[in-house]
Amino acid sequence: MEAKDKAIAAALNRIKKQGAQVNIQALYKALLTGEKSALAKAITLLESSNNQHITQAQELLNLCLPHAGNSERIGITGVPGVGKSTFIESFGNYLTKKGHKIAVLAVDPSSQKSKGSILGDKTRMETLAQNPDAYIRPSASGDSLGGVTRKTREAIVLCEAAGYDTIIIETVGVGQSETAVKSMVDYFLLLMLAGAGDELQGIKRGIMEMADSLIITKADSGNEQNAKNAEVEYRRAMHLLPPSNVKSWTPVVGSCSSLNNTGFDKIYQTQSAFFSLIKKNGFYAKNRQEQAKSWMFASLKDQLFDDLKANPAVKSKLHEIETAVQNGAQTPHQGAEAIFKLYRG
Repeated sequence: MEAKDKAIAAALNRIKKQGAQVNIQALYKALLTGEKSALAKAITLLESSNNQHITQAQELLNLCLPHAGNSERIGITGVPGVGKSTFIESFGNYLTKKGHKIAVLAVDPSSQKSKGSILGDKTRMETLAQNPDAYIRPSASGDSLGGVTRKTREAIVLCEAAGYDTIIIETVGVGQSETAVKSMVDYFLLLMLAGAGDELQGIKRGIMEMADSLIITKADSGNEQNAKNAEVEYRRAMHLLPPSNVKSWTPVVGSCSSLNNTGFDKIYQTQSAFFSLIKKNGFYAKNRQEQAKSWMFASLKDQLFDDLKANPAVKSKLHEIETAVQNGAQTPHQGAEAIFKLYRG
C-alpha cells in the first residue's frame, strides 16, 4: 500500500477511535474554506460504518447541501488499458489552467477474496495530486456494482461544498453496471482504444447509448492514423443509435493524446457546449431532481439490506439457507423468499 493510501487508512482508524469527538461544526466550517484535510476527513467520516459516524455524516451533509449542486459532474469510463487515470491527470491539469477547481473521485475495484483494494490512483496521477486546484480521493468499490462506492453521491456533495466546480468520477471500468454512474453525473465520457482489433466489438451498445462523448485515447507514438480511423468508425456507429430527445444532444467523437497533451481543446469545447445546452433547455435542473430521487431510493435499498443482514432471525438461519441453496436443496428464489419471511417475522 502506498504512503498516501496508508495515510487515508490511518485517518479512518483515528475517526473510528474518536467516536462522538468529531466536531461537525468545526469540520463544516473548515470544509467551506476548501481545506483539503477537512474534505479528506469528511469523506472518511462518510465512509465509516460506525453508527455514530453515520449520524454525524448525515448532519454534515445537511449542512453542506445548500452549498452544493452547482458543479459540472462528469463520469468517465472505458475499457481496461485505455488510460483512464492518465487521461484524467492530463485533462485535469488542463482544466485547472482554465480556472477550474476539480475533484476526482477515483474508484478502485475491491478484491472479492480479501475485500482489499490497491487505491493507487494518487500514485498514477502524481502531478494532479500535487496541483493546488485539484483534489483526488481514491476509494474502494467494496461490494457495490456500477463502478462506484455506496458513498459516491454523498462525497460529491462534500466536494461541491468545498468549492470544487468540476467533479470527475472515474469508474472501475466497462463491464460493471454503468447505469449507477449515469444516475449521478451530468456528462458521461467514454474512452476507447484504437488499433486493438475490431473496436466496435469491444464495447456494449448500451454503454455507447449512454455516452455523451466518446474519446479515442493514445493518439500518439505512430498510432495517430489508427485513432483517426477509429473516430470515423465510431462516428458512424453513434449515428446508428437512437438520438437523445431528452437532452437534444448529439454525441461527439474525438481523439486525444494524454502523453502529448493534444486534443484537449476540442474535448473542452465539446464539454462546454454540452453544459451550455442542457442548462438552457432545462435538462440540467431536471436531471439533478432525478438524481436526488435516485439517491433516495439507492439509500433506501442500502439501508433495507443492511437492516436485513443485521436482523437476529435472519442471522440465525442465514448460513443454513445459504448451504441449502449451494447444495441444490433450494432454488435461489426459494432461499431469498425464506430469508425475507424471516425478516418480516
